[in-house]
Amino acid sequence: MRPSARQNTGNKLRIGKRCRAVAAALTGLIALLRALAVPAAVPVSVPVASVSITVQSPDGRPVAGAVVTVRSMATEARPSPAIHAVMDQVNRTFEPDLLIIPVGSTVDFPNSDSVSHQIYSFSPAKRFQLPLYRGNPNPPVRFDQAGTVTLGCNIHDEMLAYLVVTDAQAYGRTDASGTWNTEIPRGKYRVSVWHPRMTDDAHELERELMVGEGDKATLTLRLAKPLRPAALGPHPHSWDGY
Repeated sequence: MRPSARQNTGNKLRIGKRCRAVAAALTGLIALLRALAVPAAVPVSVPVASVSITVQSPDGRPVAGAVVTVRSMATEARPSPAIHAVMDQVNRTFEPDLLIIPVGSTVDFPNSDSVSHQIYSFSPAKRFQLPLYRGNPNPPVRFDQAGTVTLGCNIHDEMLAYLVVTDAQAYGRTDASGTWNTEIPRGKYRVSVWHPRMTDDAHELERELMVGEGDKATLTLRLAKPLRPAALGPHPHSWDGY
């Protein structure tokens, strides 16, 4: 025997009440869970110290354009995050002619010059070649291995540039006074120096640096041997300020 219309209406009302009751219970449960949730951790600022590193020639003159890397000696330390950089080609020169990038970074090599170039590197840290081109038809090049990459052009021998790929936590270049300044967290670090015209063994110039909270640490590194003479060419390099 089929249920009457009145019975059907009653069943629908009861089902509707139950659904609303379940929905209300779920809403209350969600509100309770949100109230009990542990708030996100508030970032804690890491105390840092000011560090000033100076590079000098054997006779005490400032060495400008030197690359300084500061690598943490803590086992859990990680390299600086990868970046995307650009090294252009203008007036038959690389612009800039020296880049420091963290491991894993990518670099675009557009050619904004009026002539075509063919970029290459035979360096162990990264071997690659970009066929003769103008504009920017090539995808970015990724640098996954630490080391110094020397760049040239197969068409114009006078073109020269460097990419320093580093796994250090801090890095930079010395200014005209031979000094580079940075801020780093307290800890123990290894400081390294490199310059395109340097004749010293880079490992012989490495120094350990202990930095305490709130310190203003200074370190002077003096080369044991003079730099090689600057190469003659129509365009001076950024590292030839010495």
